[in-house]
Amino acid sequence: MRFMMLMIPKGYETAQPGEMPSADAVAAMMRYNAELQEAGILRGLEGLHPPSAGARVTFAGGSPAVIDGPDIASSETLGGYWMIEVPSKDEAIAWAKRCPAGENEVIEIRQIQEMEDFPADVQAAAAGFTEMQAAAQAGR
Repeated sequence: MRFMMLMIPKGYETAQPGEMPSADAVAAMMRYNAELQEAGILRGLEGLHPPSAGARVTFAGGSPAVIDGPDIASSETLGGYWMIEVPSKDEAIAWAKRCPAGENEVIEIRQIQEMEDFPADVQAAAAGFTEMQAAAQAGR
């Protein structure tokens, strides 16, 4: 089973572009990342710039509208993620509990939807998805 562990740092929604964590926090997180890698369960990980450096596209009324980063209003925002592969949700939770997160951080755990999780009609509607996914992972 694949799970995303989503890091939600409180206060990150108001961080300015270029705002970075401390070197000590990054070093602690790198030790944790190495544990995930050494356990053979790490499939991917990324950190994200704050929302102030991004944009949000909404579709109210069926038309796309762009909200520039500094104007994004959100009470929680994603700071980064890990993709892990473990046998159960309980094991994903156990790994999340080992993270050296601070008091202002929350980790949300979400299982990845695998193609075999869907009924046959949905799998048929998604024909070609597995190949598209493999090509994207290969950088093509």
